[in-house]
Amino acid sequence: MVESGAVPPLRTIGDHGIIGDLETAALVARDGTIDYLCWPSLDSLSIFADLLSSGNGGAFTITPDLAAPRNLQLYVPDTNLLLTRWMADDAAVEVLDLMPHPEARAHPDREARCLIRRIAVTRGTVSFTVRCAPRFDYARETPRVTEAEGGIRFAGRVLTLRLFASVPLTAEPDAAEARFALSAGQTAWFVLGEEALVRPDEAEIAAEIVSTRSAWREWAGRSTYKGRWREEVMRSALALKLLTSRRHGSIAAAATFSLPEASGAGRNWDYRASWIRDASFTVYAFMRLGFYEEAEHFRRWAGQRLMASDADNPIRIMYSIDGSEALDESELDHLSGYAASRPVRIGNAAHAQSQLDIFGELMDSTYLSNKYGAAISHEGWEHVRGIVDHVMSNWDQPDAGIWEMRSEPRHFLHSRVMCWVALDRAIRLAKKRSLPAPVVRWAECRDAIVADVWDNFRHPEHGYFVQERGGTELDAALLMMPLMRFVSSTDPVWLKTLDAIEEHLCDDGLVYRYRNADGLEGGEGAFTTCTFWYAECLARAGRLDEAQIILAKGMSYANTLGLFAEELDERGLQLGNFPQALTHLAFISAAFFIDRRIDKGYQPNWQP
Repeated sequence: MVESGAVPPLRTIGDHGIIGDLETAALVARDGTIDYLCWPSLDSLSIFADLLSSGNGGAFTITPDLAAPRNLQLYVPDTNLLLTRWMADDAAVEVLDLMPHPEARAHPDREARCLIRRIAVTRGTVSFTVRCAPRFDYARETPRVTEAEGGIRFAGRVLTLRLFASVPLTAEPDAAEARFALSAGQTAWFVLGEEALVRPDEAEIAAEIVSTRSAWREWAGRSTYKGRWREEVMRSALALKLLTSRRHGSIAAAATFSLPEASGAGRNWDYRASWIRDASFTVYAFMRLGFYEEAEHFRRWAGQRLMASDADNPIRIMYSIDGSEALDESELDHLSGYAASRPVRIGNAAHAQSQLDIFGELMDSTYLSNKYGAAISHEGWEHVRGIVDHVMSNWDQPDAGIWEMRSEPRHFLHSRVMCWVALDRAIRLAKKRSLPAPVVRWAECRDAIVADVWDNFRHPEHGYFVQERGGTELDAALLMMPLMRFVSSTDPVWLKTLDAIEEHLCDDGLVYRYRNADGLEGGEGAFTTCTFWYAECLARAGRLDEAQIILAKGMSYANTLGLFAEELDERGLQLGNFPQALTHLAFISAAFFIDRRIDKGYQPNWQP
């Protein structure tokens, strides 16, 4: 929602595709501009950030001289190679953007990481202007631009990049530029990369494209999912893979920082970190699709955080991509913000919050991994017992909740439910693997949480579940109750809750997290993840026709490439950080369940 007086963005959030190399990712706009890229890692300093400060954040533009072209974007099927097209009356152009896949480099002796842009004219003759203007350190440093070794060198205080091209490049005071013309069938390429990058030739560029395309198709081919919506589900899986660190196994909540939840309202957060909360969603989604290696890699990453925690260093709600402490929050006052939405923030103050629900998600992922994968180690089980002890001592304490409220801590129902999940999954795991544990004591605490929820978290007049103890407001996080098997999806009280959520939080397929105050200025958009939670809950409640309609509406909130942002305005236009992992995970879960539920031979499975 663009507030009154806000500056309309040159390129909207939804006007982008994403490419990457499992270490970092770039956003490519529909007009051919790369206006967002952090280097060398997803959570490093930015080198292109024009999306967050138009005109001075840094950008890599390709501008064909065409009259009133139509712009289109598409992915090469089953890959993360992105095609951007310009179609005019007298000519047509396409640009292929990619980062070489690290597991399939065509020339292993030339392993410098890079970004490849290949221009092809498919009809007519076209003149081009290409301008590469990086701005290092979140646009606080303009690198020195010089011609060197057949290309351009961008030298900063701590970072140096090189740019090579198949056409002549000139060094401007603050950018590299190329002006040239191509006719139908002709191509030109540009390669931007590390200081160790050496000039490639045409054959090497072609080989990198072929090997990267093959690597992505080989990965997509491992999927066991053959159901309805396969193309959309696989696009979500490919987007999630781009947010996954090959080196560490963690998955970023999103590729970006400070894209606003409500334009002009200051709700601008950094999502380039890995949330423990995403653990069970990630493991479950990857396992459902047959990507067991990714599920196990993320489980190991989360397990390492668990193993490193103790009474003096409790487990955090989020970590940096490499598993270190997440960065403290700070503001970049020199950046104008997307659609004039300030302040632009990096780091995230929520990393220091108490959010009790994370223990449930962590234990759910641990249980799932043990159920379908390798057994937990003795040392790992001892740490699990420590987590359970912590939950038993703190489950009845107030916290910031799943939505990371910046008001006073409260007693949130979702946090209670996820503490129940932590105990429930620990008990199940102990019994499944015959592990030593005070199961009776755990079960007593688990059942006490159940009693507390039923006695203290219901509307005093209507009887449905509510957001917080003694309150009357609703919360879309309640949709997790049947999904985590806390309550039957057909329980009468739950069905009343589902109806209340529909009445108070849903608006024609848009689902809002809550309607009450959260301690922040301004309103926010609808939360895309919640649309898919809602669709799955409808299906589990037997309202299958409604579930399919909501699922279809939710899918329509993706951009033309099938990518979801965090939130939506009243028109269904994308807001917030992009692409958001949690939404893609929720979509996969809903699509998988509804696809299975539609089948005539469906049988409910009450195992978590």
